[in-house]
Amino acid sequence: MKVYLDHCSTTPCDKAVVDKMIPYFTQTFGNADSQHSFGRETAKVVAEARNTIAQLLNCLPNEVYFTASGTEADNWALKGTAIARKHKDGRNKVVISAIEHHAILNSAEWLKENGYEVVHCPVTKKGIVDLEELEKIVDDNTSLVSVMYVNNEVGTIQPVEKIAEIAHKHGAYFHTDCVQAVPYLDVNVKELGADLVSISGHKFYGPKGVGALFIRNGLRIDKLVHGGGQERSRRGGTTNTPGVVGMAEAMKINAVEMQENNRHIKELRDSFVKKVLEEIPYVYFNGDLDNSVPSVANFSFEFIEGEGILMMLDLKGVAVSSGSACSSGSLDPSHVLLAMGVPVELAHGSIRFSFGKHNTMEEVLYTVDVLKQSIATLRQMSPLFKLREGEIHNV
Repeated sequence: MKVYLDHCSTTPCDKAVVDKMIPYFTQTFGNADSQHSFGRETAKVVAEARNTIAQLLNCLPNEVYFTASGTEADNWALKGTAIARKHKDGRNKVVISAIEHHAILNSAEWLKENGYEVVHCPVTKKGIVDLEELEKIVDDNTSLVSVMYVNNEVGTIQPVEKIAEIAHKHGAYFHTDCVQAVPYLDVNVKELGADLVSISGHKFYGPKGVGALFIRNGLRIDKLVHGGGQERSRRGGTTNTPGVVGMAEAMKINAVEMQENNRHIKELRDSFVKKVLEEIPYVYFNGDLDNSVPSVANFSFEFIEGEGILMMLDLKGVAVSSGSACSSGSLDPSHVLLAMGVPVELAHGSIRFSFGKHNTMEEVLYTVDVLKQSIATLRQMSPLFKLREGEIHNV
């Protein structure tokens, strides 16, 4: 059996989405910024896709800017805002949470290397931004506060409306990475109080290689991608028409299916969590089941390494992640778990399981069985486990 439990990394593209995209590869293929009939025909469908996404985000179409990814949208939001506001009013400080995606963390590091002040706000042991600390950190020199709506490793939902209030109280803009939120939550930019919002098509059964940034009208942020006059002269590059059409279609389907998908996914995730905690010793759940999206289950398994678990599960046909897919090449423990106070040795033994709408209860039961076997095998090779069980003595 092959089981895919890495939906936080990417999702399979819905067939209806693929069918919607196909004509724009070969039939209606014109450049959406060309002035002839081929371009005008394509420009019309791009405008329709922009309108669809704007309606679902509860914003105006001219506040939606297409990008090549959620990562680009995050980079643009952070760098573009910081640079523009420093030039405009001298604000030189950016505040992010300690558990942001690497698209934000690395953009913030770039800003720091270029003379900006960057402050990381701590989080609680359950992975929620500490609002009292945030109140102390944000000041009148802060240009932007950026906190993701849903964490990509433990699934916790942040109190973004309250964070937006704190930012706005000091005249700072508020950006939220909603890449992991769109599949499970209503991302209404007005209700969230967000000035900038990032999304990515492939997280909600749409195509890879396309994302968007909501920029509230009236905000002036610098360009990230220079080139032609695309995206109302704010982002260069030929419009990815098939991707844009596919993302809009996927977002529309997701809005219709969300409630039923969430119910189904939560049933699977909760059953899985219950069985793992009951049937496997020395295991710890990371996050907050009562305040998270329904798809994510992050565990730390004592005495063993997460990479070993991942490889053994893969041999049994089960695909999972030992953290964010964007940092899968790193052997460092998860910065998210460390920020939550998880000890280094436990953070090294962590695995993220993320469920999707196509998963089944049969797959849950199979995964629990192979996980139990894998953990038992790895622990039999672990001196730390043998020491704990009294099989060897500390000398």
